[in-house]
Amino acid sequence: MLTLSNQRVVFWESKQTLILSDLHIGKTAHFRKSGIPISSEVMHNDLKRLESVISHFKPKHIIVVGDLFHAEYNPDVKLFQDWIQEFQNILWTLVKGNHDKRSFKLYENTDIEVVEEILNIVPFKFQHDVNFKEEGEFYISGHIHPGITITGKGKQRAKLPCFQVFDNQIVLPAFSLFTGLNTNNLPLDSKIYAFSEDTILEVN
Repeated sequence: MLTLSNQRVVFWESKQTLILSDLHIGKTAHFRKSGIPISSEVMHNDLKRLESVISHFKPKHIIVVGDLFHAEYNPDVKLFQDWIQEFQNILWTLVKGNHDKRSFKLYENTDIEVVEEILNIVPFKFQHDVNFKEEGEFYISGHIHPGITITGKGKQRAKLPCFQVFDNQIVLPAFSLFTGLNTNNLPLDSKIYAFSEDTILEVN
């Protein structure tokens, strides 16, 4: 059974596996290097949230479905390398995304298992961006940072992250709060599960 959480993760209970996507570690430092003053607290808060999620679910395995890192090696990556040492009892697997560079320095001192394109764990295939889905297979992916605009009372509008659930695929929301929400890609053949800090709801 897969549990969709409003903490932007999926928990696979029978495998004691936590599944998430798009942490974009190093993005804030990359922006600062480019002269854009983004506080490192953004990444610190993401790691605090992840630490809380790990404490809650107590996984033995964490699968990151792409874009664990954002750019080149930088001080934020070094901080993450130090942070992950607290969780050496957990198996970490990264299915590389479009932002995950090939530089070994990004992965050294982390003991992260790195998969280049597709991770197969029956009955699922984990792949960052799925353009073509094989018949009879079920994919778990990320990449597009799905979101939806909700209109409430008084025509107030709010953008919320969401899970997109198809017959043969789940698209995960971005875990990092420092990502935009793609509200323009809401296929009619998917169920949308939007969420806030205190609730999760099926929209369509």
